[in-house]
Amino acid sequence: MRKIYLIADTHFNHSNIIKYCNRPFKDIEEMNNTIINNWNSIVDKDDIVYHLGDFLLGDNISDFVSKLNGKIYLVRGNHDGKSINFYNNIGLEVVPTQTRLDEYKIILSHRPLENNQILNGYINIHGHIHNAKLDSSFDSSKHRCVSVEVINYMPIEIENVRKEG
Repeated sequence: MRKIYLIADTHFNHSNIIKYCNRPFKDIEEMNNTIINNWNSIVDKDDIVYHLGDFLLGDNISDFVSKLNGKIYLVRGNHDGKSINFYNNIGLEVVPTQTRLDEYKIILSHRPLENNQILNGYINIHGHIHNAKLDSSFDSSKHRCVSVEVINYMPIEIENVRKEG
């Protein structure tokens, strides 16, 4: 059965992210390989992955897309500056910056949404903040972060994301 996964802030090829976010890797090769191996250990070819932004630093994006299992939908983050056509042509399907999945009562985004942007009964699944805590102005019961640092550097099944909060 096809599964749906969520992940954000892989930052493939971004060596400084290791230091900025205290990632447990000695270099970008180890980080890239670990995330790719973790991803492919749970995501099958027919599964769906919503990547909530900041996929990769650099230009060899298609090299990484070709190594990852699943159909990948990209909610562009602040480091995903290429055109929509560019991403679509290499196999990442760009979706709106706020994508609602009504079946799961979630709204996907890169940056955390303001509390008043979240529909009643929904939660906002986001990235961007990595392993930092949300500002106290955000209602933590309405937000879940899926940056790699908080989901063990592997995608998380959509059914489990509410349980993680």
